[in-house]
Amino acid sequence: METAITAVAGELLSRFISFTINKYCSSNGCLEEKGERLQRLLMRVHTVVEEADARHIANSGMLMQLKILSEAMYQGYLALDTLRFQLHEESSMDKVSDSFVSISSATRLKRRRTFLAPVNKGKNLYLEVNGALENLEKVVSDIAEFVVLLGGCERLSRRPYDAYLYIGNFMFGRHTEKQKLLNFLLQHNPDGAPAVLPIVGGLAVGKKTLVAHVCADERIRSQFPSILHLNGDNFLSIVDHEKAILGMSSLLVVEFVSDVDDMEWKEFYSFVRTNRRSKVVIISKLERLARFGSVRPIFLNALPYEELWYLFKVLAFGSADPAEHPRLVHIAEGFAKELHQGGSLIAANALADVLRRNLDAQIWLCILNRCNKVIEKNLLAYGQHPKLLMEQGHEVDMTDFAFSPVSPLRIMPCTSSSSATYAPVKELPQMTIGELLLDPSVRPKGQFNLLSWESRLPPYTSFIHFVPNCTEDSPEGTHLSRRKRRGMAL
Repeated sequence: METAITAVAGELLSRFISFTINKYCSSNGCLEEKGERLQRLLMRVHTVVEEADARHIANSGMLMQLKILSEAMYQGYLALDTLRFQLHEESSMDKVSDSFVSISSATRLKRRRTFLAPVNKGKNLYLEVNGALENLEKVVSDIAEFVVLLGGCERLSRRPYDAYLYIGNFMFGRHTEKQKLLNFLLQHNPDGAPAVLPIVGGLAVGKKTLVAHVCADERIRSQFPSILHLNGDNFLSIVDHEKAILGMSSLLVVEFVSDVDDMEWKEFYSFVRTNRRSKVVIISKLERLARFGSVRPIFLNALPYEELWYLFKVLAFGSADPAEHPRLVHIAEGFAKELHQGGSLIAANALADVLRRNLDAQIWLCILNRCNKVIEKNLLAYGQHPKLLMEQGHEVDMTDFAFSPVSPLRIMPCTSSSSATYAPVKELPQMTIGELLLDPSVRPKGQFNLLSWESRLPPYTSFIHFVPNCTEDSPEGTHLSRRKRRGMAL
C-alpha cells in the first residue's frame, strides 16, 4: 500500500512538473515575441528622441512630450536588457526538463522548490516587460503629431553622433533642460532688464556641463560675443569688465558654493543692468539662491535609475555590443543600482572607464564586490553613504577599494580644478583611480593626489582627491575621524 501511494504521488508530481515546464516554456515564447516588439518600438522612439535633441524646441507642450518619450525609452531599454539576460540564463532549461522525468521521486521533491523559484521570477519579468511595452505603445500612438511639429523646429548645428562610439564626448540626456536653457538665452529680455536664470542641482549632477554644452552652440556664441565665468569669490569684480559689459551683449555665468548677501547681489545686478541685452545664469546647489532669478529655475536632479542604467551600460561597454555579453550586462546592473542609491556621474564615468578596458566577468564582479565593501564599511562606521560623507566634508575610507588591508586608504572630499575651495598640492605625486584599482601596488608612498575623473566635455573639469598618509597615524581597524582637516579640498 505504501509503495502504491508513493508511486501515485510520484506520478502526480511528475505531471505537475511537466505542466509547469510547458507553461513556463510557452510564457518564454510569449516573452520573446514581446521582446522583439519592444525592440522595434525602442528603435522608433529612439530615432524621434535623437532627432528632437538636434532641434530647437520652443514649445513647452512639446518639451513635456519629449520628457515622456525619453522616460518611456529608458524604461524600455532596462526591461529589454533584463529580458535578454533572463533568456540567456535559462536557454538550457529544455535540456534540464528532458532529464527531469528520470529523476527519482525523492530527488523531485528536493528539486521542486528550486524549480518554482524561476517560474515566479519569470512572472515578475513578464510584468516588467509587459508594462514597458504598454508604456511604449501608448507614447508611440501619440507620436505622429509630435513628429509633424518637430519637422517645423529649427535644426541645430549637426555633429557626429553614435551612442557606442561618442557618448563619452557628448552631453548625455537632459533633453528638456538643454532646450529650456537654450530658449532662455535666445529670447529677448521681456522687460528690458537682464534676465536671471538659476540652475540648481546637487553635487556633480552636471550643472556646469549643461551650461558649457549649450554655450557651445553657434547661435549662442554669436548672440553673446562676451561670455564671462565668475564665482562667489570674485563676482563683484564685474566692474573690471565694464567695457565688455557696456560694449556688447554679455552672458554672465556665476557659480555660488554658499549663500550670497542680498546687498551684494543688488550691487552686482545694478551694474549688470546697464546693458539690457545681457543675461545672467546662476549655478548652485543651494535652492535658496533661486530667489535671485527672474524666470523659473531649472532644477537638475540625479538621473532616474532607468536613464542612469542606460548611460552606465553604454559607457562600460564602449564600442562592444552589450547583447553579446549578457552576463556582463547583469553585473553592470549591480553597479548601476549602487550608483543610483548614492553615487554620482563622476563615479559612473570613473568605474565605466576601468570596466571598459577588460570585458571579463570575474574582474567586473571583483570590482563590484570591492565597491560594496567600501559602502558597507562606511555605513557601519558613520551610518551614511560615502557620497553623503563627501558632501559633508568628511574623509572616506577606501581601503577595501584599493585591496590594501595593511595600508589604510582615506580620501578627502573631491574638488574640481576649475572651482576648488582648496587647490590640490601640485608637488605631490598623482595617480588615477583606475590605476589604483587595477594595480594597488603602484600606490605612491605617503601623501598623493588621486584623480577620480577628468571630464571629456567643456569645461574639462578634473576631480581630484587628496590622500593623506595613513600608515603611521591610523592602525588597522581604527575608525575615521569626523574632524575636517584644514588645507584639504572640500
